Amino acid sequence: MDKLFLLDAYALIYRSYYAFIRTPRINSKGLNTSAVYGFLNTLNEVLTKEKPTHIGVAFDHGKTFRHDAFPAYKAQREETPEDIKLSVPIIKRLLEAYRIPILQVDGFEADDVIGTLAVKAGAEGVETYMLTPDKDYGQLIRPNVFMYRPRHGGGYDIIGEREVQDKYGIPTPAQVIDLLALMGDSADNFPGCPGVGEKTAAKLINEFGSVDNLLAHTDRLKGKMREKVEAAVDDIRMSHFLATIRTDVPIALNLDELKTVDPDEEQLTQLFDELEFKSFGNRLLNKSEKPSTTVNTQLDLFAENTADGPESSENARLESLKTTPHEYKLVDNQEDIKALCDFFRTKEILSLDTETTSTNPIDAELVGLSFAVEENKAWYVPVPSERKEALKVVNMFKPIYEDERILKVGQNIKYDYEVLRNYGVEVSGRMFDTMLAHYLIQPELRHNMDYMAETLLNYRTVHIEELIGPRGKGQKSMRDLAPKDVYEYAAEDADITLRLKNVLEPKLKEVGAEDLFWQIEMPLVPVLAEMELNGVCLDTQALRETSDIFTQRMNEYEAKIYREAGEKFNISSPKQVGDILFGKMQIVDKPKKTRTGQYVTSEEVLLQLKQKAPIIDDILNYRGMKKLLSTYVDALPKLINKRTGHIHTSFNQALTATGRLSSSDPNLQNIPVRTDDGKEIRKCFIPEPGCTFFSADYSQIELRIMAHLSGDENMIEAFREGFDIHRATAAKIWHEEMSAVTDAQRKKAKQANFGIIYGITTYGLAQRMDISNGEARQLIDDYFKTFPKVQAYMEQAKQTAREKGYAETLFGRRRYLPDINSHNATVRGFAERNAINAPIQGSEADIIKVAMIRIHRRFKQEGIRSKMILQVHDELNFSVYPEEKERVQHIVIEEMQNACQLSVPLTADAGWGSNWLEAH
Repeated sequence: MDKLFLLDAYALIYRSYYAFIRTPRINSKGLNTSAVYGFLNTLNEVLTKEKPTHIGVAFDHGKTFRHDAFPAYKAQREETPEDIKLSVPIIKRLLEAYRIPILQVDGFEADDVIGTLAVKAGAEGVETYMLTPDKDYGQLIRPNVFMYRPRHGGGYDIIGEREVQDKYGIPTPAQVIDLLALMGDSADNFPGCPGVGEKTAAKLINEFGSVDNLLAHTDRLKGKMREKVEAAVDDIRMSHFLATIRTDVPIALNLDELKTVDPDEEQLTQLFDELEFKSFGNRLLNKSEKPSTTVNTQLDLFAENTADGPESSENARLESLKTTPHEYKLVDNQEDIKALCDFFRTKEILSLDTETTSTNPIDAELVGLSFAVEENKAWYVPVPSERKEALKVVNMFKPIYEDERILKVGQNIKYDYEVLRNYGVEVSGRMFDTMLAHYLIQPELRHNMDYMAETLLNYRTVHIEELIGPRGKGQKSMRDLAPKDVYEYAAEDADITLRLKNVLEPKLKEVGAEDLFWQIEMPLVPVLAEMELNGVCLDTQALRETSDIFTQRMNEYEAKIYREAGEKFNISSPKQVGDILFGKMQIVDKPKKTRTGQYVTSEEVLLQLKQKAPIIDDILNYRGMKKLLSTYVDALPKLINKRTGHIHTSFNQALTATGRLSSSDPNLQNIPVRTDDGKEIRKCFIPEPGCTFFSADYSQIELRIMAHLSGDENMIEAFREGFDIHRATAAKIWHEEMSAVTDAQRKKAKQANFGIIYGITTYGLAQRMDISNGEARQLIDDYFKTFPKVQAYMEQAKQTAREKGYAETLFGRRRYLPDINSHNATVRGFAERNAINAPIQGSEADIIKVAMIRIHRRFKQEGIRSKMILQVHDELNFSVYPEEKERVQHIVIEEMQNACQLSVPLTADAGWGSNWLEAH
């Protein structure tokens, strides 16, 4: 049977764009490809999973008849984001390359074009699917015609006649028009009947059958309902007209033209190349896709699916080993190794890479070493598997690695540093990490070597899957391959890294990031490497006890929830929770629903409803307990390294756009600290045997940075006088003596301090503080009267970002904001908040990095054996020998407080204990 898919282009484009609004996909040319990527992803899902025999994509075209009839139609909508305007022509070019018809008729919307074609196709017996998130299409559903609606969170719902009848409680899908006429539509800006919602509209339609019949018999209505309807007759009729999707558009159904055909592969490949949709391009072209994996055997946190086949036509325009003259040598005897070492001693730069058996540097064994000192020349030295023999080879290069005169160049050099440390080598001297350089130049992009080689060098590297096969059970280890099969791949890594360094170094200067790179990011590498190698001790017995306690409490919450609900259900199922709270218990009259009609039971929604019923608090507690158990309590013991007995988290230096460090495997930066339950987990982190846990953290560093950046005298005075900033803020706002400020006032001032400096809205502050919008607005107004220069700074930060296109920290770290001048208020608002946030969060990140570098240096200089083991946002943690307690505390506090000179003092608080919880 024929299967026709009709796609509502703009609905899908907007949906895709806003899905990535917080983390947009930006390519190396600065183009926001979110809308294109999301649209293509949807198109690809349809083509591969549904395999339609016919397909077409409909676009709005020109000013429509609805605008002529009702000038206010969609008038409230914000201007189309610039990135969407740029994306539409690209999507049309892609559709042409796919050989998929673009359907548009002047004066009509995509809805009308799809409606006309769907009705015609359905009547001819063609199974027709309208792909759109727009509920209005429900009116078109009939035999052979269905909605194919994207589901929130992934997947699709197929909606037929029965589903529409069940959802709205109306006899026929055609009555969706009547529903919309009564309800109105805020998205399309037509009025309907004021005070009539979905349930009332459905009731009226069931009683009268149609809007026309309702308006002809308003005398049968009672009381205020009659008044409402009779006062809105014209609006209801106009809304009925606007809501009706036309099925008589002058467009013919030509199934031959809509037939699915093979794409123009060459044209499509060229477009994917331009957009930098590398592996995604291969997937869409139905190439033999290989699983996502890192490019070389070292830890690469930024790899995407880039394992394209060597014969891909996409790669034809890229240079490669096959097309580039190169001189790569395999060096596998002692005499040649000695000669190579002597040669390297004469050089001032050395690009290095390691081939290993694992992406985890703690467990990795060396397979080989590669080097380059000039472009297109590189060497590979195999390392034996037996450790004693391996050390003989490594030790021949040890003087080179440890020569402080030679600049070492690497891609994610922290990995190589750690692997070599496990072989007794400490890479010394200045280092240049191409990953970190690219991160500072273009923080929003990917920073793996493959991506940089293709976008900066127009070069396609050999991919590791070509050597060891795709990821999975059958994948080989590098150790399984003969050196002659590895050396070109490995030598290329060192060569390409050197070539990238030569391209990136001048770009660092162009963006003013040289000092940031050489004085903060690169000196931080060995600091983080040592922290990762040291690892953290866990009290596994305490974790087991915590697990037992949490499990028991979770079971108690579960039993209580069942009693309150009057039945058992799956508390982990959002759907079942919604059905209980809003379907059975009806704790609110108008619960929020997803686009598919499912009740919304997110934490945000449930927190707002906590006062409505005790069961909600119990569900939130149950969820929280379950998350703590699965994410930390039960998961952490499994991450203990068998060889070291410690947990070794990875500190990611090139991941966040703000410059903050993050951690993974495990993520120790997200352990909840505000709840007693979250604090219980910290209790399980302990110092080394015979040591004490020491914790130091900055006091209100964000507010101190804001005081410095804004120059606000009232805020500066509070910090210089050593006042409790939140109590001082409350005293200023409410014109009280500080001694008279209540705890409730201080709490409000604290929430205002941290919310307002990050650009929180009136509504956001009202929700956070559980107060009315009016009270929140008054609080914000009073706050800015108290700290007028804070408001002036925030406006200036936005204006500076508009002029420069970026915000920057005290140390010159840039956060690029391409949407700062957008005419779309929602899009612009995200950028404006980032313009305010980035200098504060980024400066905080830079300051603690400086402190870490200086503390690490002082420990070395003064022979301190105690170790820095964890960094979490504005907090540093140490395992300290008893005899070094006073010296460590003095060094840490001194270096933290002097890491940056602000107009207000930086202060750090410190604590000691037998575990992390006691110390903090």
